[in-house]
Amino acid sequence: MQHKAGFVNIVGNPNVGKSTLMNRLVGERISIITSKAQTTRHRIMGIVNTDEYQIVFSDTPGVLKPKYKLQESMLEFSEEALVDADILLYVTDVVESMEKNRSFLDKVAKMKIPILLVINKIDLLKGNDDLVAIIDKWRGVLPSAEVFPMSAKENFNVGNLMKRIVELLPESPPFFGKDDLTDRPARFFVTEIIREKLLLDYDKEVPYASQVMVELFDEKPESIHIMAVIYVERDSQKAIIIGHGGQKLKRVGIEARKDIETFFQKHVYLELYVKVEKDWRNKENKLRSFGYIE
Repeated sequence: MQHKAGFVNIVGNPNVGKSTLMNRLVGERISIITSKAQTTRHRIMGIVNTDEYQIVFSDTPGVLKPKYKLQESMLEFSEEALVDADILLYVTDVVESMEKNRSFLDKVAKMKIPILLVINKIDLLKGNDDLVAIIDKWRGVLPSAEVFPMSAKENFNVGNLMKRIVELLPESPPFFGKDDLTDRPARFFVTEIIREKLLLDYDKEVPYASQVMVELFDEKPESIHIMAVIYVERDSQKAIIIGHGGQKLKRVGIEARKDIETFFQKHVYLELYVKVEKDWRNKENKLRSFGYIE
C-alpha cells in the first residue's frame, strides 16, 4: 500500500473550538485553549504519524477584521491556510451566525479541495431537531462540504472525522520526520504556556497587549533553566501583571512552571520578568522579532 501524507488546515471564526479539536486530533496539547477569543495568534502545526500515513494538522487564528498590525498578520495566517491545504476543516458551532466574516466563508465555498464542515459544541443543544435545522442551513452555504456534528470538548465524533481524513489523504511520502510532533521549536511552547496563564489570570486588554519572549532556554538531562520576558504596551499594564508585592506574577510563574514540567517531563527553573514595549502590536519590526511577520 502506498504511503499517504497531507496538510489538513483548520480554519474558522474565534472561539468555535479549533484549538480543542486540534489537540484531540493530534493527541497532544499543542494549541493553547482558553474561553477568550484570539487565543491562537500563530499558525501551529501538529503532526500525526503512523507507518501508513502522516497528517500535518495546522491550527490557525480565528478569522477577524483587523484593528492593528498584529491582527493583520493573524488574518494572513488564516488566509494562507486556504492556499496550501490538501483537506480543509472549517469549524463552526451551534450558536455562531453564518454572516460573521462572510467574505472568508465565501472563499472557502469556492475551494476545489475536500472540505469537512465541523459543527462543534453540539452538547449545548436540547434536541436533534435543532441540529438538523443547523445542518440544513450550513448545507446551503457550503454545499460541497461533508458535515460532522461534534463535541470536541466531550471527544464526541472526533474518531469518525479522523477516519475520514485518513481516507481523503493523497498518496505522498512524509513531509517531516516520523518522530516529529510539530514544526515549532521547544521555546515556542514555553511562550504559549505562559501566554495561556496570562489569558486565564488577567482581564480586559492586559493579556491581548502581552507578548512572551524566551531569553534563555538551558536544557540539561534532568532539568531546564528558562528565563522569559513578558512584554506589555504600557506601564499600567506592567503594574497589573506584577501585582501587589509581585504576587500575581509569582502565581503566573507557578502555574506555567507546572505545565512546562508536564510538557517536557523535566524539572523546570522558571524566571519571569516584565518589560514595557510601547505599542508593539503596531510596530512591524517588533512583530517580526516576535515571529508574526516573516
